[in-house]
Formats: sequence, structure tokens, C-alpha cells
Amino acid sequence: MEFNKFRIRSYEGQYDRAQVEDLERRCEVGPSESVFLFTDTMGDPICRIRNSPMYMMLVAELENELVGVIQGSIKLVTVHGHPPKDLAKVGYVLGLRVSPHHRRKGIGSSLVRRLEEWFSSKDVDYAYMATEKDNQASVSLFMDKFGYTKFRTPAILVNPVNHHCFQISANIEIARLKVDQAEYLYRRFMGSTEFFPNDIGNILRNKLSLGTWVAYLKGDIGWGDFGSDGQVPNSWAMLSVWNSGEIFKLRLGKAPFSCLLCTKSWWLIDKIFPCLKLPIIPDFFNPFGFYFMYGVHHEGPFSGKLVRALCQFVHNMAAESKDENCKIIVTEVGGRDELNHHIPHWKLLSCPEDLWCIKPLKNEGTNNKFHELTKTPPTRALFVDPREV
Repeated sequence: MEFNKFRIRSYEGQYDRAQVEDLERRCEVGPSESVFLFTDTMGDPICRIRNSPMYMMLVAELENELVGVIQGSIKLVTVHGHPPKDLAKVGYVLGLRVSPHHRRKGIGSSLVRRLEEWFSSKDVDYAYMATEKDNQASVSLFMDKFGYTKFRTPAILVNPVNHHCFQISANIEIARLKVDQAEYLYRRFMGSTEFFPNDIGNILRNKLSLGTWVAYLKGDIGWGDFGSDGQVPNSWAMLSVWNSGEIFKLRLGKAPFSCLLCTKSWWLIDKIFPCLKLPIIPDFFNPFGFYFMYGVHHEGPFSGKLVRALCQFVHNMAAESKDENCKIIVTEVGGRDELNHHIPHWKLLSCPEDLWCIKPLKNEGTNNKFHELTKTPPTRALFVDPREV
């Protein structure tokens, strides 16, 4: 069968915005056929990449209709063993959408190929992407056709925000860091983390980053000495918060009847017996925003307890925020990371294995490093950039 010719070109906001938003509305995103999410970019289709150091959005046009889009961003990150100084330039592939009526025509493949060409023109070492492990169409396209290799399987942990605030232990001190302090601690303690962004200072200074907080046991160390002269408490934890809901919203497209019934039942029980303080499943059927916790780090024998206290603090911050649309707290950690046990989350809403795949874009000098990167057991922590959520 011969298909009509389509054209790949750069996104032009003034002319393409409305059509891209319409395409997003027609393309569901989700872990299964029974549940999927719609993304509302609130008039800015490139909002998910706009805060990256370098970015590109491509569209596929067929007879004056936009039938496909793809986005990409480039940054410098830590990749162990990559010269020089364990730093590599990586390109992130995201937001691939093809109109349901124009699939299986090579549009998705052409968009990926053109984006990889742009990466190569910018001297990118590796391209990588993330998808649900059960998304067979995406896995087949990237792994089977384009030669991407499984890299990591981090867990996406989701916790709902409800109006019941947590009571944090009186033995735990939580303090906000100045940006310079946060950057110093991140470079010192997470600088060797896989995919740690070299421009961490820009992330922390971004208006979407709400701040960085540390938690430690009272009496362990004076706050004025924290981090200075290399001093840190025996047990401590820190994390930062990114307000993803400020740039785009999510909405549940459909869900099983059992999920809807559970939501309504819990809401009714809480109304009748408020003294039980049940955690309520938020209303996901209207557009909602979320906070993303990133740069979660902990050290010491009691640090797990401190991580949990920080998560409770972030929940209370969201619950007390003027933005009533913040319905969930999200974070992403390495699949084997012990943080999974300390970060509050609902299994019903979380994804235990997000699939990250990677591909070398240079032939010379990268193959051995790439083999080590993909074959070595993922024992190291993984830094998830909030700009790419």
C-alpha cells in the first residue's frame, strides 16, 4: 500500500499550537487499555522541555494536518567511565505522539530518526527514552527497530494528597537550605550518581523548584554547622520539590468501575467518620497538578525515618498550599533502591518498573563504555531530572 507523503519539520508555536494540543487530546497515555491519562499543557506544548538547556520539537505534517509530534532535550550528565571526567552529553526522547488515524505509516519512525539526527548534529553521546514496560508499540519501535537497549527500571512512586496533615515527630528537625548550600551538598554527595545533571544549579534556581529541605535528629548537629567544613549529622536526608503542576496538568480519561466505586466509598466514609482520618483518593477525573520530589538522598542508620518525615513534610506543604489542584506527590527512584521502602506511596497509583532504554550515537570510543553501562547491575542510585517528568 502506498501512503501519502508527510513532511517532518520544526515546531512553530504561532501556527502549530492548536493542532498539537488537539493531537495530545486524541492520544491517550497510560499503563493499560482500561486506564489512561490526558495531558493538558495549558497552551504551551513544549512546556515539558522548555526548561532544559537545549531542546527541539518536531512535527509531522500531512496535507496541512499535523499527524505526529516528538520532543527532545540535551544536557550534560554523569556517566561513569565516560571520558572526560565521567561526563557525557545525552539526548532525551519524549512526547512521541502519532494520530490514531495515521499509525503504521512510518510517521513515528521518521520522527525518531530525525530527532536522532539533530542529537548527532549537537555532538550527543547517547540517546535515551522512558516508557511503560508494557507499552509494546513503544518497546518494539525503540528496542527492535532503532537498537535501544534496556538501561534501568526505576520505580515511579505516587502518593495522594488529602486534607489530613501528617504529624511529624518532635525529635526530627526539618530545615530549608539556601540554593548555594543545596548545590554544594548535591555536588558533594550525589555528583557521582548516574545521570546527575551538570547544571544542577540551574535546576535549583528555576522558579518551578520550590526549595530543598534537610532532615536530621535534634541534637545531632547544630543547624548553623550543617554542611560547613564537611560536617553533616550521623543520620540525615534531603530532597527538593518541583512544581510540575505549574506547567501542565493531568486528567484520568477512564478507569474501571471498581476504582470509581472505591473513590466514592472512601469519600463517603470520611464524611461520615472524619475522626478516622482516612487517606482519601483524590478526584482524578478533573485536571490536576502534582509535586515531584527529586534529588532524594539519605545517609546514616536512621536516615530512612528522616526520608519518610521529609515526604510527610512535602505532603503537608501540598495539602496546605493555595493550589487546590495539587492532588499527588510523585518521585522516581532506582528499582532496587532501598528508598522504595521509606517513601510513602500507594501501589494502586504507582508503577514498580518504568523502562529506560539507551543507545550510543557515536561509534568511536563509546561501545565499551556503553556495554558497561547497560550490562552492569544497577547498584548505583539514579538521578531523575525534574525537567523531564
